[in-house]
Amino acid sequence: TGHELGHKKEAFDRWMAKIVLAVVGYGHFFIEHNKGHHRDVATPMDPATSRMGENIYKFSTREIPGAFRRAWGLEERRLSRRGQSVWSFDNEILQPMVITVVLYTLLLAFFGPKMLVFLPIQMAFGWWQLTSANYIEHYGLLREKMADGRYEHQKPHHSWNSNHIVSNLILFHLQRHSDH
Repeated sequence: TGHELGHKKEAFDRWMAKIVLAVVGYGHFFIEHNKGHHRDVATPMDPATSRMGENIYKFSTREIPGAFRRAWGLEERRLSRRGQSVWSFDNEILQPMVITVVLYTLLLAFFGPKMLVFLPIQMAFGWWQLTSANYIEHYGLLREKMADGRYEHQKPHHSWNSNHIVSNLILFHLQRHSDH
């Protein structure tokens, strides 16, 4: 849901994406996916594109930290162009991070230390879901590098799609990944 809301143009929907992703502490996905992955998909520069022969565990150890680093770099450049500090509240990585910290603090205060067991589990589950989707959607696909050093434009064949009704309902249209 956070993935789909992050593609919307309305400010309310985009804030909802940040909130949904903040619940699992993965708010940087909002920036990385829309401004990094979409630009670099199916190229060696994209940490969210799995390589041919790469298993999901190796991919996750590359994708998860790589996605955060790229998101932070993208936000740093965007804010620098605007003359703002990366540590300002205009940083769209820090916004959901603050939500995560406040939410987890409230849950710990309300339910007690037993949340220290459940919060990491639900966080890991959310991260694994997004990582698994990234792994499957572009596994082994590469865009052709042109003579000028740029990569060909993204096309539907640079992601794996499924036209099944059940996956459409379960994954909120994610099975038609190239459509977005």
